[in-house]
Parts: sequence; C-alpha cells; structure tokens
Amino acid sequence: MLTFIISISILILAYFSYGKFIEKFFSIDDSKITPAIKLEDGVDYIPMKKWKMFTIQFLNIAGLGPIFGAILGAMYGPISYIWIVLGCIFMGAVHDYFSGMISIRHNGISMPEIVGKYLGNTTKYLVSIFTLMLLIFVGVAFVNGPASLLAAMTKTSMTWWLYIIFAYYLIATLLPINKIIGKIYPLFGIALLIMAVSIAVVMIYMHFQVSDFSLNEISLSSLKNMHCIPHKNILFPMMFIVLSCGAISGFHSTQSPMMARCMTKESYGRPVFYGSMIVEGIVAMIWATAAMNFYGDVDGLNQSINSGVKPAQIVNLICNTWLGKSGAIIAIIGVIACPITTGDTAFRSARLSLADLLKINQSNIKSRLYISIPLFIVGFILSQIDFATIWKYVGISNQILSVIMLWTASAYLMKNNKNHLYLSIPALFMSLVCSSYILVAPYSSGGLFLSPLLAYSLSVVFSIFLYIFMTVFWKNRNC
Repeated sequence: MLTFIISISILILAYFSYGKFIEKFFSIDDSKITPAIKLEDGVDYIPMKKWKMFTIQFLNIAGLGPIFGAILGAMYGPISYIWIVLGCIFMGAVHDYFSGMISIRHNGISMPEIVGKYLGNTTKYLVSIFTLMLLIFVGVAFVNGPASLLAAMTKTSMTWWLYIIFAYYLIATLLPINKIIGKIYPLFGIALLIMAVSIAVVMIYMHFQVSDFSLNEISLSSLKNMHCIPHKNILFPMMFIVLSCGAISGFHSTQSPMMARCMTKESYGRPVFYGSMIVEGIVAMIWATAAMNFYGDVDGLNQSINSGVKPAQIVNLICNTWLGKSGAIIAIIGVIACPITTGDTAFRSARLSLADLLKINQSNIKSRLYISIPLFIVGFILSQIDFATIWKYVGISNQILSVIMLWTASAYLMKNNKNHLYLSIPALFMSLVCSSYILVAPYSSGGLFLSPLLAYSLSVVFSIFLYIFMTVFWKNRNC
C-alpha cells in the first residue's frame, strides 16, 4: 500500500516541480502566435480549449498501452514500479513535451519533419518511412483486438467488423479534427480515467477492509526479475520495451504534433503534453498494481498469463469482479473503444506525416483521400497477419522512435545553446535499451539472441559512440 501511494504521489508532485522546471527551461512565450491561429484551416489547424486538448492527447497516447503494457510489465515484479515512476518523470513526459513544443515552434510540423530540421534530411527520409510503418502497424494492432472481441460478442464474422472499423478509421482520418476526435474523444478519455480511478479506489478500500487482501510492496527481495520465463524475458532490456506506455513511448511523438496544431498558447504545453504523460504513468501504476494483487502476487499473475490468459481477459475479469455491473460497461469501453480511438489517430498521424513529407496541402478533401486510401489498403492487408507477430515489432520500433526523438530534442537544445543533458542522458539510456534488446532478445522477439555479455558490451560501446558523436562531432558541425 505504501509503495502504491508514494509512487502516485511522486508522479503528481513531479508535474508541479520537474514539469514546471522543464517548462521554464524550454522558455515558453505566450506572446508568440501559435500555428493554430496563424495557420487555421478548419481541418487540422483548429484552436481548441486546454481541457479538451488534454483529454484528446491523453487518449491518443494512452488507449490500452498503459493497461496492457503495465499488466505485461508487472510480470517482472514490483521493480516495474521504479521504471514507471522514473521513466515517466524524466524521460516520457519530457519526450512528449519537447515533441509537442518543438512542433509548435515550427508551425505544427510532424515528427519526421522535426527530425529533419535537427538531424538532417537523410535522417528525415529514413525516419519518415520508419514512422509510417510504425503508425500503420499501431493502427492495425489496435483494430484486430476489438474486431475479434466484437465478433465473439455478436457471434458474427470478424472480417465484417474489420470492414466497419476501417470505414470508421477512414471517416475519422478525413474529417476535421474537431468533428469526431474533438467531440467524442474527450468523453472516452474521461471514461478511461474513471476506469483507472475506480480500480484504485477499490484496491485501497480492500486493503483496509478485506483481511486477506494486502497490496504488494517493494522490498530488497523483490528487486529482481520475477518473470516466470526469465531466460527469455531478461529484465534489462526487455521490461523497458514491454512497459513503454506509462514510462516512455516513441509513438507519443507522432501524436503530440496533432495537438500542437490546436494550441492557442504555449503555456498550455505543460498540462497537455507533460501532464498527459504523467496521468498515463499514474494509470500504468494502477493497472500494474491491480494485475499483481488480483492474483495474490506476481507469481499468480505469471501463472495466469503463462496458461494463456490474455491482458484483455484480465482487464475484463478485474473490472467485472471489482466493479460489478458497471465494471462490465467500463471494460467494454476499455478493451474495445479505447484501442479503436488509438488506431484512428495513428492513421491520422500517418496522413499528416506523409502530407508533410510530400508537401501536399490537406485543406482539400481530395488531397486527404489521395493519401489516406493507399494507407488504409496497406493497413487492411496487414490486418490479416497474426496480432502477436505485429506486436513484437511494434514494441521495439516504438522505443527506437523514442531514441530518435530524444536525440532530436537534444540537438534542438544544442542549436539553441541550452544544456542538452536533460535530453541527451535519457537518449543515451534508451539507446542502450534498444541496442541491447536487438542483440540479446530471442529470435522470436525480433532479436539476434547473442550471449548477454557480448550483447551488453556491444551495446555500451555503440551507445557511448552515439553519445560522443551527437554531443561532440554533431554539435561542432551544426551549432
């Protein structure tokens, strides 16, 4: 109980302390005319209220990420709490803030365009392709699950649900952002928050009222890898890849520019970008704690998942058991509506990224169709691939994107003669995580399966070289 309360409290305090420091460090200026006002087009550049942008941003970056990811991360034990708290405060929230604020300073451009500004055009084109692939994979990953659940609930064909969801995706991607996303998404964002808060309240109540229920605490004995298959799920780096949403996620850098195009004041950046990530960290803490304690302990959770129980089933079971009839409704919103909303914003981001790359104005519906239809054709084809296969590549691709954005933000600071360490140290750490994952992870998870000693040695050398290159050679050449 103490671990849970302290962790949540630290996350909240961080918003008012480190978040405020980062805002001041960035040097916001509310006298600057933002892209939402300067480039308003009635489609993507539309001024929005702060609270609405916060709920949309939260839903865009969250969806099922801080729920499913937290449940899978909880399999490693209470040590996952440390990653959620420290990763969210010093990496994830800072990553999201800079990806949104740099976009504002450059007319709301998308993530690949930001990369091009500070890491060069060659990097921009490579990242554009990489980002498009990730966004399509994310969109596809979050259509299969809801389609299969809807098919099971209605006893109909999954293919028909795929058609329906993809049709909705297309409409939501083409329409102005204030028509569907601006009106419906705040409600889903609030529902996701109510879902998490309800679970937290029940856990606290049961801790004090139910004799055989006590929330697990962090202890010296628990600071180890508690995964049931530790040789295939090495604590470092695999937990840092599995548990991304709630700590740091590169996908968020593709979403922040959408709200950057709707922000009327730079001071809104802290609640919308930094604040949304802090709230996502809180949601991840709640669900990691719920997953561990619903089954009694970490071993119980591991046994359940190892026996074939899926995260969606765990969410459904926890909601129905702890929240009763209202939990069933909340679970449906959680495992069906939320992933769909993440999927369609992924495709919308893909449209914006491709439009920025090809310099195609999006104020005309025909221009939006030219870009969107090919994206959805590719997405529908990929939806026929097994979800587990797609998700393996989403995880590592997602974190590689966070590395690129962190180094880009570090380069931005160098260019503006600011202390780059606030971004380059997280960039160095995530470079080490991603490079070691690629080298040490099993073949089935997209890695090369080298011996840990060799993999870690090569990763350290690569990461240090990258750090020196960015902070010495790149800085001297470009600043």
